[in-house]
Amino acid sequence: DTTLKLGHLANEDNTWHKAAVRFGEELESLTEGRIAVEVYPNESLGKEMDLINGMQLGTADMTISGESLQNWAPMAALLAIPYGYSSLEHMDEVASGEIGDRIEQQIIEKAGVRPIAYFARGARNLTSNRPIAGPDELDGLKMRVPNVPLFVDTWKALGAQPTPMAFSEVFTSLQNGTIDAQENPLALIKSATFDEVQSHVNLTEHVRSWIYLVISEMTWEKLSEEDRAAVMQAAEAAQAHERELFVEDEKNLRSELEEKGMTFVEVDGAAFAAAARDAVLGNVSEEIRPTVEELFA
Repeated sequence: DTTLKLGHLANEDNTWHKAAVRFGEELESLTEGRIAVEVYPNESLGKEMDLINGMQLGTADMTISGESLQNWAPMAALLAIPYGYSSLEHMDEVASGEIGDRIEQQIIEKAGVRPIAYFARGARNLTSNRPIAGPDELDGLKMRVPNVPLFVDTWKALGAQPTPMAFSEVFTSLQNGTIDAQENPLALIKSATFDEVQSHVNLTEHVRSWIYLVISEMTWEKLSEEDRAAVMQAAEAAQAHERELFVEDEKNLRSELEEKGMTFVEVDGAAFAAAARDAVLGNVSEEIRPTVEELFA
């Protein structure tokens, strides 16, 4: 009998955790108990990087990881390209299509871990105290961005005044007017209670991304053909379960934020993407630039 240890950074309420648990249940039932899965949320088995290192050494079996894998596999940067994916459907097409296959192959070869399913992440949206429906309305907006050159340059190109700052400082800075705006997925906008200091959610959806459920290649190689098939089948069930929860979550988050008084603004996504294109292309590695051009086309 085999026990797989699956550690990840999310908490028990997170859809990734629920999907990981579902994966374990499915796999255990498909293998009639021969393979059990122990899920460790909240980094209790270690941080993401430590787990990936452990998976390369064969001391950890599974985790959930995304663009951090670009430390080994440069193509993993494609998981979170600003304006790379115009909709959830477009992202699905790419993730499950030929580009997705190339990304997965490189992750297996260079990082020593094997993607077996992917989960959507909540798109990042711009919050502010006035509606912003297109890039021409940014007008030097002082906004916090994570300290990532790609994000800084992209928002500059769009016409904002981006300020890198630690997430922990954002609420106070919005409260005292050091900055006027910030961008994050709806789940973080809610948990950080930004509704108390921001009135509008502009649906820029400027970063859509996905993240993989991965298994150590060393663990995979020890499995029989039959057990590998069971792992893939359980992963498929976990992916479908996560998507259902994800879509439901995003809907609920919107109505909860609206109840707290936030106004949602539809934006001209194509205008934002066109204005951001050159900055995005200028910040990605040469290896992935042709693929990013393809996505923008």
